[in-house]
Amino acid sequence: MRALVLHPVRSRDGHRSPQDALGEAVSLARALDLDVVGADVVPLAKARAGMLFGKGKVEELGARIAELEAGLVIVDGALSPVQQRNLERVWKVKLLDRTGLILEIFGDRAQTREGVLQVELAHLSYQKSRLVRSWTHLERQRGGFGFLGGPGETQIEADRRALDERIQRIKEQLKRVVRTRGEHRRARQRVPYPVVALVGYTNAGKSTLFNRLTGSGVLAKDMLFATLDPTMRAIALPDGRRAILSDTVGFISDLPTQLVAAFRATLEEVLEADLILHVRDIAHPETEVQAESVRATLADLGVGAEAPVVEVWNKVDLLDPESAETARAVAARSPEVRVISALTGEGTLALMRAVADDLAEPTTEETVHVVYGDGRRRAWLFDHKVVRAEHATDDGYDLDVRWTDRDRSRWLALGEKASD
Repeated sequence: MRALVLHPVRSRDGHRSPQDALGEAVSLARALDLDVVGADVVPLAKARAGMLFGKGKVEELGARIAELEAGLVIVDGALSPVQQRNLERVWKVKLLDRTGLILEIFGDRAQTREGVLQVELAHLSYQKSRLVRSWTHLERQRGGFGFLGGPGETQIEADRRALDERIQRIKEQLKRVVRTRGEHRRARQRVPYPVVALVGYTNAGKSTLFNRLTGSGVLAKDMLFATLDPTMRAIALPDGRRAILSDTVGFISDLPTQLVAAFRATLEEVLEADLILHVRDIAHPETEVQAESVRATLADLGVGAEAPVVEVWNKVDLLDPESAETARAVAARSPEVRVISALTGEGTLALMRAVADDLAEPTTEETVHVVYGDGRRRAWLFDHKVVRAEHATDDGYDLDVRWTDRDRSRWLALGEKASD
C-alpha cells in the first residue's frame, strides 16, 4: 500500500530532531512492508481538537495525498478518535497514528502464544477507546428486555460490551500462560544459572549480539522490531561457568500505553536478571535520546537497581576512527561501559570476560566424596573447573573443590536426580 508519513512537530518539542523522528516513523512504516511514497515534517503551531491541523494545512496535505496517490496516511503522534475520524473523512484515506502503527507491527510479528495474546489485548484496548466513531450502525438502538422494555442499548454499547467480554477472556488465557512460564522459571531455578538480559532501543543490534554469543539463528535485520518474542539460550562464560542469555523486544520512544502491560509480561526475565546489558547503537545520531527512552521504560516497568547494568556501546565499526577511539577511551575509564561491534566481533570476548567478573560470586573450599560409579557427578566438577585436587580412596574419589553456593546447589541437585 502507498503510504505518506507525517511527523507533526511543535516549536516547543525540542527533545529530539524532527528529521530523526520522521526517519524513525518511516522505518516503522517500512517494517510493515508499506510503500512509503512521501515523508514530511509538519509544523504545528497549535493542536486543533477536531482535526489536529488547521484548515489550510488540512487542505494542503489533502492535495499532497492526492498527488502521491497515497491510500494510507501515518501520523507520527497521538490522534484522538474524533481527529482520526474527521481526517479520514476529509482526505478519504485510511489513517494510522503512532500507536496504531506500532500495534500493527506487533500484530504482524508476534509468534508465541503469549505474544499473540498480549498484542490482541492491546489491540482491543485501543479499539475500545475508538468506539465513538459516527458510523450509522452505532447510532441504532436495540430493544430492551423485560416487561417494560426500557430504552434498550445502543449498538456502540453492545460493541463495547462485546470488547469487554473478549478482553476478559484474553486476560484469563494470559493468566494460564503466565502460570506456565512461572513453572518453567522455577524449574530453571532448581538448576540455577545466572540470567543475563539484553535490553535496548529497537534496532540497536541486540539480536546480532545474541547470535554471536550463542551461535543461534535469531532473526537479525536492519529493521525496527525485527524480533518481538523473548528468546533464551545457555552460554558458556570464559571461566567455564554457564549462564542464560535472554534477548528481549526492542524499546522505542513514546511507547503506546496499551503495550506497556505486554512489555511487562514479556520482560519478566529482565525483572529477575542477575545482570542487564543495555545495548546501544553508539553510531546513531540520537543515541543519548534512545538510551534515555530505554531507562525511562525500564523504570516504568518496575526494573529497579537490584541488578547491575552494563552499557554495551555497539556498532563501533560504523564510527569514524576519531569517534571510535574516543568511545574506547571512555570505556577504558568506566567499568560500566563496553565498546563492541556485534557484527565484526570486536570487543565481544572482553565483554564476556566482564560478564563473568560481574557474575562472580564468593567461593568456598571443601572436600567432597564421589563413589566410583558416579562418573556423571565427577565429570560435572571437572567440566565446571571447580576441582583443585583429587585423591583416590577405596570406594571412590575425594575431590578438593573451590565453588560458589550456586555451583554447590547445582551439583547436589544432580545427586537428587540420580536417586529419584
